[in-house]
Amino acid sequence: MRINMTLITCLLLFLSGRSLCFGQIADSTYLSELKTELQKKWPENRTINLVFHGHSVPAGYFATPDVRTLEAYPHQVLKRLKELYPYAVINVITTAIGGENSLQGVKRFKSDVLTHQPDLLFLDYALNDRNIGLEVSKEAMEIMIEAALDESIPVILMTPSPDMRVPVMAEENELEQFSAMLAGLAAAYRIGLADSFGQFEREVAEGRNLKDFMSQVNHPNEKGHELIANEIMKYFK
Repeated sequence: MRINMTLITCLLLFLSGRSLCFGQIADSTYLSELKTELQKKWPENRTINLVFHGHSVPAGYFATPDVRTLEAYPHQVLKRLKELYPYAVINVITTAIGGENSLQGVKRFKSDVLTHQPDLLFLDYALNDRNIGLEVSKEAMEIMIEAALDESIPVILMTPSPDMRVPVMAEENELEQFSAMLAGLAAAYRIGLADSFGQFEREVAEGRNLKDFMSQVNHPNEKGHELIANEIMKYFK
């Protein structure tokens, strides 16, 4: 199902002028230079900035208004990176704001994101972008992707985490559609894609209850954030 939708999205992007659409989503070699930097020891090492831009999920909201920063996936990723790269100095910078969509994220992208000089940027807006629609979301994401790439910043797009009001296994559900759109963009720009939605989808397909991974209807719990972190860590192995 997802492969077919991604191909359709790529075709639409191609017809609209995105000739790179039939490229390849970046694999683990995408971050080869960054992984080399992470392996350096003092005094050759430097501070590495990972920026997570998006909405309430990367911001760490569990059962609103409870914010559990250290249990959210950005800091789970930091913990795992420190296990892999014990000599690295790594900053996790979360510029996410609860309730925000990608249009709002674009407005503060230069001041709140680029100012940190990211070594790697994660974009996680799809869950909230349902309120602005696929086409508007795609355009906003392209603006941020291109602004980052202009500064030689590698980008990893995040497919949405679940909303329990959306049946995960329903064919072509709205979260699936946003996942396909992001896969198309990742292929078009040859950047990274962390398929968070696919992780939850697989758990449900294997018979597990989605509620076990959620703190409230649209926010993962620590176990759910662990699934997202697992997907991101594929780029560092």
